[in-house]
Amino acid sequence: MERDDIIEYSLDNHHNEEQGKKIRKKIYFVTALLSVVTIIEVAMGIIWGKAHIDVDGAGWLTIKSIFIILTMLKAAYIVMTFMHLGDERKSLRNIILIPYFIFIAYLIFILLVESSFIFDVKEAMGWI
Repeated sequence: MERDDIIEYSLDNHHNEEQGKKIRKKIYFVTALLSVVTIIEVAMGIIWGKAHIDVDGAGWLTIKSIFIILTMLKAAYIVMTFMHLGDERKSLRNIILIPYFIFIAYLIFILLVESSFIFDVKEAMGWI
């Protein structure tokens, strides 16, 4: 028995060659952009790894901050492109993305404050 409730989506393509070229160009751009950002992140990890080069406190904080910002931008771009949030209205995008960025910034703040507190406690106890 043949089902009549299954829609064959491949037969429902209504774009011409020009639109297909535009779609492929967007896919290539997204792939190249995400690859470049990932290569930069990996290179940062290789070049400024703690085992290889001794970086002072402010320099290391800058490296970590750049890495976190690149990662957040990459995540936002993935959500905007692959989850089609970029096709929505600006107000809806802001309603979805801004709370996540605030939450991530809060987590980073807590991470930095609490990690220095634990370091201070260990130093006071003589464990360091």
